[in-house]
Amino acid sequence: MGDIAYDSIKKSLDVTVLRQKVISNNIANLNTKNFKRSDVVFEEKLKDEIQRYGTHDTRVSKLEPEIKKDETTSFRMDNNNVDIDVEMTNQAANAIEYYSLISQFNNRIGIMRNVINEGRR
Repeated sequence: MGDIAYDSIKKSLDVTVLRQKVISNNIANLNTKNFKRSDVVFEEKLKDEIQRYGTHDTRVSKLEPEIKKDETTSFRMDNNNVDIDVEMTNQAANAIEYYSLISQFNNRIGIMRNVINEGRR
């Protein structure tokens, strides 16, 4: 479709899927000795890109999320820094973001479908 809103929604959906995998991996390794949790960095990159190039540039589709390991220390004896409460909160927030993006995507498709159908008349 080639506009920044569509590209942003599409890329953000991909990021929420990746973030879900990372959060699931963190939760799966809750009891793994010396495991350090990871997080997905993307939103700040997107914000910087839009501020740098404006909303008329389609560089958004070329942005890639980054998985960063959280090397902070832990209060746990096994040196694992996964906090299940934080991970579950992140998982819920990610799910809300995913469903919100799906809704936005469906609205955009509905508008386009309406334009196409009205154009045939």
